[in-house]
Amino acid sequence: MLYNLLCKFASTIFSGVLITIHTKNTQSKKNMKTSIFTPRFLFITATIILAAISRVLPHPPNFTPIGAMALFGGACFVNKKITFIIPLLAMFISDCILELIAGIGFHDTIIYVYASFALITLIGINIRNNAKANNIILASLISSVLFFAITNFGVWAATGFAFGMKGLLNTYIIAIPFYGNTPFGSFFVNTVIGDIFYCGILFGSLYLAKIKFPALRAA
Repeated sequence: MLYNLLCKFASTIFSGVLITIHTKNTQSKKNMKTSIFTPRFLFITATIILAAISRVLPHPPNFTPIGAMALFGGACFVNKKITFIIPLLAMFISDCILELIAGIGFHDTIIYVYASFALITLIGINIRNNAKANNIILASLISSVLFFAITNFGVWAATGFAFGMKGLLNTYIIAIPFYGNTPFGSFFVNTVIGDIFYCGILFGSLYLAKIKFPALRAA
């Protein structure tokens, strides 16, 4: 039932965005610049919201769109004021939903997750003017390592910095190897694959949409 509701919600969002894009596609660039709610803004926002909602669906550990959402928002939003606000808000809402339905939205290390999210957004801003495939892949890999380092530092910190630097090193080592002999048995590998996978979806969807709807191109 929840899955059906989420699908209907996602369909409604994209339908509204596409209708808006089609309507505004004939407007002049001058008029588009006077409003923050341009077709590009609406499309990117909807894409990030849908990515955030996907966190509610079943997935392997750490195979999430968190890093990709931050990178995509930083690289693609034109208005600097909303570059952080929209992705963080989408992240927060999805955490609230996860907390309500599963009790796992907020935890001891949540502040470290949001800190890494903000830093990854800065990486996205850094490639904004040169968001080519190779740069996106490199930024995704850097983001994965950054997220892994910061969040696992948070895990160590939550233990009261147990065993000093040895405890921190053990925390990182434990999170890397495969466990359970499953294809998605490594938190670190899942983070890397998940970031690249969702970056492909987010950046790829905007790239393809810009071909059909010129209004989505950055001014």
